[in-house]
Amino acid sequence: MGTTASAAPQPVYVASPLESVHGNGMADSRQSLSMSPIHTVNIHNNKAKSIITNKVAPVVITYNCRQEFQIHDDILKANYKVGRISDSMPEHYLVKGEYFMVQDVYSKVDVLNTTDHYGAPNFRQVKGSYPLYGMGQPSLNGFRQVLQRLQAQGQEIIFFCVREEPVVFLHKDDDFVPYTPRRKENLHENLHGLEKDGTVEKLELTIRNELYDFAKLNEDVFYVYNDIEFFKDEPQKISIACEEDIHVTEEVYKRPILLCCRYYRLPLPVEGAPLEEDFDAFVTILRESPSLFLSHNESQKLPALLFSCQVGVGRTNLAMILGTLVMNRLRGDLQLPPQNSLLDWKVFTTCEFYFYCFNQVDHAITLCSEMHNIKEAIYENKSKLEGIGEDYQIQGSSTKDYFLHRTMQSLERYFYLIVFNAYLHEQYPLAFVFNFSQWMCRHAWLYRLLARMNLSELSVADECLAPDVLSTVKEMKAANFRRVPKMPVYGVAQPTSEAIGAVLAHLMDEKRKHSHVLWVNLQEDLVLEGNGQILTPRESSQPDQHISVPTSDPQVLEVGKHEKQMKMFKSCLTVQEIFNQHKSSHQGLEYKRIPVTDCCALREEDFDKLLEAMKSALAEDPHSAFVFNCASGRGRTTTTMVVSVLTLWHFKGFPECADDEIVSVPDAKYTKGEFEVVMQLVRLLPDGHRMKKEVDLALDTVSETMTPMHYHLREIIICTYRQIKHEKTEKECQQQLLRSLQYLERYIFLILFNTYLHLEKKDSWQRPFSLWMEQVAARAGVYDILNQLGFSEFEDPRDTPLARLRCRWQQQNIHSLPFRGEFI
Repeated sequence: MGTTASAAPQPVYVASPLESVHGNGMADSRQSLSMSPIHTVNIHNNKAKSIITNKVAPVVITYNCRQEFQIHDDILKANYKVGRISDSMPEHYLVKGEYFMVQDVYSKVDVLNTTDHYGAPNFRQVKGSYPLYGMGQPSLNGFRQVLQRLQAQGQEIIFFCVREEPVVFLHKDDDFVPYTPRRKENLHENLHGLEKDGTVEKLELTIRNELYDFAKLNEDVFYVYNDIEFFKDEPQKISIACEEDIHVTEEVYKRPILLCCRYYRLPLPVEGAPLEEDFDAFVTILRESPSLFLSHNESQKLPALLFSCQVGVGRTNLAMILGTLVMNRLRGDLQLPPQNSLLDWKVFTTCEFYFYCFNQVDHAITLCSEMHNIKEAIYENKSKLEGIGEDYQIQGSSTKDYFLHRTMQSLERYFYLIVFNAYLHEQYPLAFVFNFSQWMCRHAWLYRLLARMNLSELSVADECLAPDVLSTVKEMKAANFRRVPKMPVYGVAQPTSEAIGAVLAHLMDEKRKHSHVLWVNLQEDLVLEGNGQILTPRESSQPDQHISVPTSDPQVLEVGKHEKQMKMFKSCLTVQEIFNQHKSSHQGLEYKRIPVTDCCALREEDFDKLLEAMKSALAEDPHSAFVFNCASGRGRTTTTMVVSVLTLWHFKGFPECADDEIVSVPDAKYTKGEFEVVMQLVRLLPDGHRMKKEVDLALDTVSETMTPMHYHLREIIICTYRQIKHEKTEKECQQQLLRSLQYLERYIFLILFNTYLHLEKKDSWQRPFSLWMEQVAARAGVYDILNQLGFSEFEDPRDTPLARLRCRWQQQNIHSLPFRGEFI
């Protein structure tokens, strides 16, 4: 190898093949290369005679100095480990210290029986005339056979490998056969998410280096597994005499390719929809391909798009649908007639444009359905989910949770196909001015829509009352009743009919003289009053967890619930019925139900509804009082009280903002809301420091009477984040991180709403906040900031999926509650 050895040989340790090996069957593995200042190697066949170190790497001299090879640095750092599947099998080195190399594809997965004739399992073309092809994983010779068939048609070939797991090809007979690393616990399942510190291509190179070193330490032999069903004659010995006996995916696919073919690695997830950056990578390929531009000469042949995953089903099917949508744009797709669908398209949008995109996706799914149909998969999993009576466990997991997860993953994939098709319609003619990630941030309402998919109706009722922290029940009959100083803005926990009467009498008495009261109920839960007590649905095992309902108007479901509960109580009323009764004795009472998700930022349309309700009330009576309630009178109530205070200040004038006080307490910077992401937003907004300062003043004003509740939005952001380090499990840590990010997002939205109130005041806020966010804030990059939300002072937001709008907004509707009823 031409390596200069050290003049002074270092001591070497030579071990027998089975020295220090303990036969523990399935659990047996051990470390056989220790890291020490003087490197030692434990070699099974006792063939190493000495090790000479130098500045490059250890050099192993074998066969009485007749053979020399150098160990790869990456392998040396990883530590060699050995293991075996069972006591009856030989032990051998493990890839990455824990994985066995297993043959990637078996003949039984070739459902279409195309390997012999075409060269790859499940090779097929989409229905119709588009040159779109899909297949499972071929060997090197098989891929050459596929290429020859496609090249005979005389068109450009663009090949996509959509696998995210590492694959290496080992020399076997006159071919190179694919193998993948697998865990001993499940030898049938590929590994995913291993390439966190780099690309999957780099991981494959690392594995190739390991295999080569392992073979060198064992007479040019490495052990692989071909039959993991019956383990007949397993493991198999495979010869690795040089690094060229091992190919990585890039080598297999690039070397046979001539000028008429291009290769891309486009990793796609096995389940669910691709991430935005996966779509971005696909769009980059479209940008770089002249034959895929809309300006492409229609007299020329379309390029052939070939997609491949392991067996050619799930990910290949997804990629073929994406390819079909691209071909539709290249050839100027026709208006398709409406089709019957297994799903209600209104789940996604009521816009005719998106309905059009929806039909095109349905058509593309049909064209690519020879091996898999996404819509049918949704329907089948939904039917299985709803058909399970008593839940049962399979390998420690809930069966209902399993099918719910499968249903949600398929539905999310379907959703993103429709959205991506809409993106292609808009951005293809513009040569992709925006990539998909940027476009989604400019259409953030789609994330809101996606977050609503994980809702199901549950029907277990239990009594749950809010603790009266402010001690107001004795006087007002209502828990946590309070007023913003010198302002007609009030907050309270969910009141009974008696408490509502007491509050209204208080507001309309001779002292306060409010003749008009707007009462806004923020409850997202179902709420009934039975025998004078407030009841909400709860799981008996988790009585403190709210149960969201799958509708923007919970009152509709409350009516149905009311009818079921009438037999159980002497009196049973919905909240709407309670307020209808009070209207007869309080003519100036106006009641609104605006459901808001607990702990989260208000949605854009929530701000619209609150502002519209307040504008109407003030037009009716400039001295109107405003009352807000949620379950406890705490989080949601406080947030909407702040919204109300800001709105009233814009109508009646702002108080003077005092200069910031110098505070010398721990985390003072953060309790003042000066997080890096907040200050980034402040720098983006016109007069941003003033916008933030006014929100801070409103928060301080609303929280002035709340000291016993220990709730101040700015302070609770950092307090919740600090709590993460005290949690015992990873799940609890993630929950605290989510909660702290939701509070941070809530604060940011208040600043944005105040900015909107300032900028749109000249037009009397005719343009709703939701539309302003889409037309103004989104274009300024606000959603881009929210799409990388985190505490960059302490950690990189890119390290957690919760920094993304997509993940964070979906998680706010996910609860650890059992599934009941129907999937809606």
